[in-house]
Amino acid sequence: MTDTHSLRRIYSSRWLYRTLGTILLALAAITLAPRTDADDWLPVSPEDLKMTSDPKAPGAPAIFLYREVDRTDARYGGNERNYVRVKILTEAGREYANIEIPYQDHMNISSIHARTIHPDGSIVNFDGQVFKTAVQKKRDSKYQVKSFTVPDVQIGSIIEYRYTYDFDNFLVFNSQWILSAPLFTKKALFTLVPDKNLAVQWNWPAGLPEGAPKPIQDPIDSKVHMTAENIPAFQEEEYMPPENELKFRVNFVYAQENFESDQNKYWKNFGKKKFGEAEAFAKRKSLSDAVASIVSPSDTPEVKLRKIYDRCQEIRNLSYEHAISTQEVKHDKMKLPENAEEVLKLGYGYGAQITWVFLGLAQAAGLDARPALVASRSSHFFNPVRMDSHELESNLVLVKLDGKDGYYDPGAAFTPFGQLPWFETNVSGRLLDKDGGTWFETPLPPSDMSRVSRSAKFKLNDDGSLEGTVALTYTGMEAQFFRLQERNADDAARKLAAEERLKNSIPAAAEIELKNAPDWKGSKTPLVAEFEVKIPGWMTNAGKRAMLPTGFFCGNEKHLFEHATRTYPVYYTFPFSVADDIRITLPDGWKVESFPKAINQDIKAAAYTFSADGAPGALHLQRTMRADIFLVPADKYPILRAFYQFLRTSDDQQVVLSPGAAMAGK
Repeated sequence: MTDTHSLRRIYSSRWLYRTLGTILLALAAITLAPRTDADDWLPVSPEDLKMTSDPKAPGAPAIFLYREVDRTDARYGGNERNYVRVKILTEAGREYANIEIPYQDHMNISSIHARTIHPDGSIVNFDGQVFKTAVQKKRDSKYQVKSFTVPDVQIGSIIEYRYTYDFDNFLVFNSQWILSAPLFTKKALFTLVPDKNLAVQWNWPAGLPEGAPKPIQDPIDSKVHMTAENIPAFQEEEYMPPENELKFRVNFVYAQENFESDQNKYWKNFGKKKFGEAEAFAKRKSLSDAVASIVSPSDTPEVKLRKIYDRCQEIRNLSYEHAISTQEVKHDKMKLPENAEEVLKLGYGYGAQITWVFLGLAQAAGLDARPALVASRSSHFFNPVRMDSHELESNLVLVKLDGKDGYYDPGAAFTPFGQLPWFETNVSGRLLDKDGGTWFETPLPPSDMSRVSRSAKFKLNDDGSLEGTVALTYTGMEAQFFRLQERNADDAARKLAAEERLKNSIPAAAEIELKNAPDWKGSKTPLVAEFEVKIPGWMTNAGKRAMLPTGFFCGNEKHLFEHATRTYPVYYTFPFSVADDIRITLPDGWKVESFPKAINQDIKAAAYTFSADGAPGALHLQRTMRADIFLVPADKYPILRAFYQFLRTSDDQQVVLSPGAAMAGK
């Protein structure tokens, strides 16, 4: 279970797990007054006002003229002040007037101010409202933002805005400067005042922009600073590795003591310390009594482990709830548990604690269970050379059954027994012991462990429309991922999310309504959503015949990997499979004149099959697709792209129908 000490998280599951003991402040929408402290704005040069393009960013809709990040890390009053100035160069660039400021639960946003400067120097101050919204940036990225629109922005205008992140007290985590941005940056200034009580060092895993000097620390005030110019725009690609793995960035790493220069010694010392902490938390005499109430002496080791896992997932998991404010904690007199015994007694804990409770119970049951820490791959890839212990941010338990190692993390909500959340798979980990531990790798599950199954029963009407029912079944990581995204949503929002998922998979306008109440909170069973569906105009007439497309649920792949070239590797969060079973009842008197050809395309890492058959008055279509893909190098991209082009062509096949006598007469 993730134990977050870093801001290197950008999406729903990436920001779920909070630092133990962090008290979270609620955020609300705010209305801003016009600026009165105009002196805080930097002067604007005549050249910037007159600019119409930049030769170093040809064709850019807009550029960052200036960016500034001034960060202070401290146990009390930590904050980060941001200043942004954007030049609008084209009509498309006007969209940058819509500002989104992402945030996490352990921070507040204050001092938001903005204005528009026209080429003639006239100024329009922003005095509108700032909204709190959730954004679904990608399939695996859902996060909170404060959003607003800067007024009266035209081609040639300059937009500038300022805001401050205020961090919770007692929360000192690894900091970072993100140098890359969606637009070309003409000049950027970054500063950091490190926490004075901790040692700090820094690194830049993806390198620095060409010509940029390395960060330096002022020997007098200890402030670290750097200036970079002409930073190229960061180009996003579909299914690319985590952005933090690719962007120019500077990471700051804190330590209680001086940094160790020997890598092996560093990780040995770290492993000894974390083993002691895990054992101290998990080993409690009272757990033997707790185990007796969970398992039976006659249970097999696997049955015992499963019962203990299920019991741990019943514990209230604070890591997956809305932010808990200081006032709520005082009002409810909540005690933060300090060991496994207290977690069981109180009935709640953070995800990391719940996983160590599982460790203690498994050991008390006589099972061979050991603590481990692994590196999440949700926002970056682990590199032990950096000697950044915070990168081993997730804890799990290794249990040996019948001589085989199994990995378990019941503190990761909605994760089925025997599986891990996707970001803990295929990653490096440290198996902890009193001597400091050893390295290991978690397995990558095959595609058949995470499946979306769509079962449709349609009736074809004379007017060419389809209507009927569709049952969607999500298993494995697909179910866990969906439940995770909607864990704190209300019934209406969940209903909308389920309907949108199905709607996006149908490459035509469709009327969709969720009819059942899916199990959003469990992990033992698949997530099943049942819909009533109507698709107008699905069939088309072709003289005396009718054409029925067979690509019912191919919407998500219609435009995937269309670009001929690729800069970054293709990165799938986890292997997956899709299975579609479609049955269609034809109108009276209608017949199938011809079926499309069957397909079985297998390129080892991915495969696609399709078949069509039928009985009198009925059609039966089956389609499967699997992707046992994790990371495809950019030079292998043409192979993957060709597969998806073949898939799209195959999905365009059609069934040829002969209408009944009545329709033929019409």
